[in-house]
Amino acid sequence: MGAGGEAERLKTLAFLSSGAPEAEEARARLVAKYGEAAPEEADCIVALGGDGLMLRTLHRFMGEGKPIYGMNRGSVGFLMNEYRESNLRKRIAAAIPSIVHPLLMQAVDQRGGEFQAHAINDVSLLRQTAQIAKLRILVNDKEAMAELVADGVLVSTPAGSTAYNLSAHGPILPLNAPLLALTPISAFRPRRWHGALLPDAAKLRFEVLEAEKRPVSVVADHDEFRDVVSVDVEMDRRTQLILLHDPGHSLEDRILREQFGY
Repeated sequence: MGAGGEAERLKTLAFLSSGAPEAEEARARLVAKYGEAAPEEADCIVALGGDGLMLRTLHRFMGEGKPIYGMNRGSVGFLMNEYRESNLRKRIAAAIPSIVHPLLMQAVDQRGGEFQAHAINDVSLLRQTAQIAKLRILVNDKEAMAELVADGVLVSTPAGSTAYNLSAHGPILPLNAPLLALTPISAFRPRRWHGALLPDAAKLRFEVLEAEKRPVSVVADHDEFRDVVSVDVEMDRRTQLILLHDPGHSLEDRILREQFGY
C-alpha cells in the first residue's frame, strides 16, 4: 500500500501534550486541523513535547502495539521528529517504524516488599546516602562480580544507550544490536572496570551488600523504589513498542550519528 493509501488508513489521531505552553499551542492548532480521537481509540498517537513526554507516552500505551509519532516541542527531542503542521497523515504513513523492547525490573526491599516496573531506557541502581554502594552482580545465576564498590550501576537497552548510559561513559549500541550495556557509575573498585556488553537474553541479578548501612534505590526510567536488597533485570520480548520517525531521521540513524559525534 502506498503512502496515500496508508494515510487514508490513519483516519484517527490523538494528540498528547507535555503541558508546556509551546506544546499546548501546537496541540490546539493540530486538533483544529486534523480533528481528534480518544487516545485509546486512535490509530496513532502524536506526542508533542520532549523526550520525557515520549517516554511517558510509551509507558502509558505499553503492550497495546499502538504506534507513537513524536514532534519536538521540548528541548533535546532525541526521540522526536521535527515539528511541522502540514501533511501530517502523509508523514506518519511514510514514517519508519522502530521496534523497541523494554526491560523488566523486579525488586525486593528491606521489608520484603516486591516491586515490578518496565524501563525503555535503563534500570539504574543508585546509592541513597553519602555511603558508597556495594553490589554483587550475577549473570544467568552465575556470579560475575563478587563486589562492585561504586555510586551505582545501570543496565541499558540499545534505545536508551544514548541517555544516562552515555553520560556514565557507557557504549552507544546500534538499535538492532542484540545487546545490553552494563555500566558502572563512578566505580571505586574495581577501579578500571568500565562495564560489560551482554547478550540481550541475559538475566541479571544485583544483590545489595550491607544494605542497611549502604542503602540503595533502583530506578526504572522514572519509577523509583528505595531500600532495595535485590534487583532482577531482563529484556521483556513479549512487549514491543513502536516509534515512528521520518525517513532519514529514524532512531537507528540518530544513534549512528551519535556514535560518530555529530
